[in-house]
Amino acid sequence: MFIQTESTPNPNSLKFILEDYQLCVDPIEFNKSSDNTHSVLADELFKIKGIEKLLFNKNCISVNKTEYTWDQLKASILNVISNHINSGLPAVEKEDNNSDELDTVEFDNEDIKVVNMINSILSKKIRPAIMQDGGDVKFIKYENGVAHLLLNGSCAGCPSATITLKNGIENMLKHHIPEVQKVEQVF
Repeated sequence: MFIQTESTPNPNSLKFILEDYQLCVDPIEFNKSSDNTHSVLADELFKIKGIEKLLFNKNCISVNKTEYTWDQLKASILNVISNHINSGLPAVEKEDNNSDELDTVEFDNEDIKVVNMINSILSKKIRPAIMQDGGDVKFIKYENGVAHLLLNGSCAGCPSATITLKNGIENMLKHHIPEVQKVEQVF
């Protein structure tokens, strides 16, 4: 199994790209502080001191670190990933693929048209671009013209996150959907 590493705009995040191996269908973020990850791979990676967050996305893992250098962490991360893939175990033990994307978004029913447009632009244009950098964006809430979004993976804690949110996502949504007045980040 060939595993390629790629830097991201966030200096504390590195992307590990797995050739010919699918981790999951939809992006899943794991935090070290979570009690139950439903992933043996995530649990093993969190045993490496200095790793705080993980984002599994189809064929790549974005790893966010809190301490140490990538030179100190990279070999251990590659070893854990390789061992897991060779074990034949799934990367995620259970994955909720049947829920509608909007099931978790808070909004008034009268805003359903706007919410569907926001979700469409996020899914088709914005998420693919953000995923290229090892991150993800999740639609949390729409209220009074404000779209509340959560940045995950490499985007979490990235110095460029505010620029991505305001200059990229907010401008695109406002341009295509006049009802959107503002985009705010959820932490």
